Amino acid sequence: MPNLRLLSYNVRSMRDDRAALARVIRSAEADVVVVQEAPRFARWRSLCAELARTSNLVVVGGGRPAGANLVLSSLGVDVTSTTDVLFSKQPRLHQRGAVLAQLVYRGAPLAVAGIHLSLDATERARHVGELDVAIGRVVPAGVPLVVAGDINDVPGSTVWTALAATRDDAFGGGPHPFTSTAASPAKTIDGVFVDRRLSVVSASVLSHPEAAAASDHLPVLVELSLPE
Repeated sequence: MPNLRLLSYNVRSMRDDRAALARVIRSAEADVVVVQEAPRFARWRSLCAELARTSNLVVVGGGRPAGANLVLSSLGVDVTSTTDVLFSKQPRLHQRGAVLAQLVYRGAPLAVAGIHLSLDATERARHVGELDVAIGRVVPAGVPLVVAGDINDVPGSTVWTALAATRDDAFGGGPHPFTSTAASPAKTIDGVFVDRRLSVVSASVLSHPEAAAASDHLPVLVELSLPE
């Protein structure tokens, strides 16, 4: 069975050291990179393309139309389709959304949902339901799916538990390495939730000497065993 390496990373709109950011991403040797806080304002397309190019990857889909969620991949990944989703929005809060990508890696189909949930607890919970509706509408039932992103909530919370209700938390029931902040990690708010038809080979928070210069989050790296 093929193994796929997936990286989930909040890049803080590339406002930090871009060269360090690219080096951190390249060090993961990931097949798929799910990005949160991709550039969404002026020159967002060219900045997303720059992030892909300097990371030795290509843009799959997402960006501003997906609430600044972006999917990148290596050339070894085939893209079947992508869908940008915008969630319902409360006044004075950021527009949130998701990017859904249907992929094929070494003959194995896989769907990826990239999310960055709200700082508001009520909105977070509502958006989990809206995500599931979008997944049901877009992703065929026979295609295993991985949800990855910045949850803005911690393991054991209502939202984290809802995301793991029909999927496996990549870190299982064990301790979760801290992902925020990169300079002084003190809490886990970034997660990967894996379809139970897939197997988690390994899960870790990527350690890199330039991580604190690259972003205010640490990236989560998961290796998955895909079905034949």
